[in-house]
Amino acid sequence: MKIRCAWEHNGNDSMVYASNFIGVFARGETKEIALSKMENEIRSFLCWKNETLTEDLEVDVNQEWESKLDICDVDTDVIFQEEKNPLTLEEYTYLKGLALKSAHDFYCLYNSIPDKYTSSIPVKITSLGPRPRTAFEMYQHTKEVNSYYFGEIGVTVDHEGTIYECRNRGFELLEKQENFLINKVFLGSYEEEWSLRKVLRRFIWHDRIHAKGMYRMAIKTFGNGAVPDIFKFGL
Repeated sequence: MKIRCAWEHNGNDSMVYASNFIGVFARGETKEIALSKMENEIRSFLCWKNETLTEDLEVDVNQEWESKLDICDVDTDVIFQEEKNPLTLEEYTYLKGLALKSAHDFYCLYNSIPDKYTSSIPVKITSLGPRPRTAFEMYQHTKEVNSYYFGEIGVTVDHEGTIYECRNRGFELLEKQENFLINKVFLGSYEEEWSLRKVLRRFIWHDRIHAKGMYRMAIKTFGNGAVPDIFKFGL
C-alpha cells in the first residue's frame, strides 16, 4: 500500500501527513524520524476505525511545505494538492462521519478522566502561550477551534454545547449552502488557504493531537488503565 505523504518543516522541526489517511500525522526532529513513526500511526488510526493493516506500506513523500510556524507546538498552515479538488457526496459523507466520530470519541475520552482539573505534566510555554495541561483545558481548546475552522470556509457557527454538538451544527449550516461540494478554496486568516477538505482533515488531525496529549497526561497523572484507550494510541 502506497502512503502519500506531505512533509512540512521549519528547519529540523518536521511533520509528515498521510494525505490518503485523513488526519494521520507524525512529528520528529527530522523528516526521517517522523517518517519512521508513520506505520504505527497508520495502524493506530485503522484500529480506531475497527480496521486492520493487511499490506506492507510504501511511503512516498510527494509534497513539501516550508513553514514559518513552530511545528512542534502549533497548528500547521499546509494545504494538500488533493484538498483543492471537488468532493463527491459519498466522499463528503464518509469524511464527515469520521470527523463526527472523532468528536464523539474525544468527548468520551474527556468524560473518562477522573479529575479534569488535575495534571502532572509540566508547564510549557509555546509561541501561542501556555500549552493546555489539564483535561479541561485540552477539551476547551479543542472544542473552541470549531468556530475558527468553519469560519475559514464561510460558515458562521459558535462552539456552544459539546464538541460533538457544535461540530455537527457546523456541518448542518454548511450543507445549507448551495454547491458546497465544489470545495472552493478560501484565503483565510494569516493568508492561509482553506477548503472543506482541509477543514475535515484539520478536525480529525487536531482531535488526534490533543486526544493523544490527554490520554498520555491521564496515564501519567492517574496511572495505567485509568482511562480507556479509545483512539488506540497504546498499540
